[in-house]
Amino acid sequence: MSERNRLLELLTELAYERRKVVLSSGKESDFYIDTKQASLTAEGHYLVGRLVLAEIRGHFAGAQAVGGMTLGADPIASAVSLTSWLQASPLPAFYVRKEPKGHGTNQWIEGKKGLPSPAQVVVVEDVVTTGASTLKAIERCRSEGLHVLGVVALVDREEGGREAVEKAGVELRSLFRRSDFP
Repeated sequence: MSERNRLLELLTELAYERRKVVLSSGKESDFYIDTKQASLTAEGHYLVGRLVLAEIRGHFAGAQAVGGMTLGADPIASAVSLTSWLQASPLPAFYVRKEPKGHGTNQWIEGKKGLPSPAQVVVVEDVVTTGASTLKAIERCRSEGLHVLGVVALVDREEGGREAVEKAGVELRSLFRRSDFP
């Protein structure tokens, strides 16, 4: 079985549920996917790291770092960073806070000191629905002097998020789409 097929199998078994839910966007949906249920397993972490890194290398070759909005992007950025180190071409990870740190430096981005300045980055995302969270991560990165080359998501729900991100001038790639799930 290919690594992509195995990750899809893990996501389907551990992260995907057919049920009515209200999403963070306020929209109702007939399915829910919590990719962390798969990406936080040892095998899922390994597969996410390999597949997202391959997507970055194949489409955003100038990337110097990888990160995104906490909490959804955290395991993805971590997996990609570790995998890149093991492949002897390290990409540091960073996390974009939802609110600035409430003490000390009031920073928006964790891990920024480990990045070149200015850094060429790829934003990673667990699930893209409307694109609002992704756009917020892109905006925060840009306001901190980072140049966003593109976005790689694990799942595109095919509900307008890709179009919203690309309207902002950023290419969005995804490993999977809504149509890949039952």
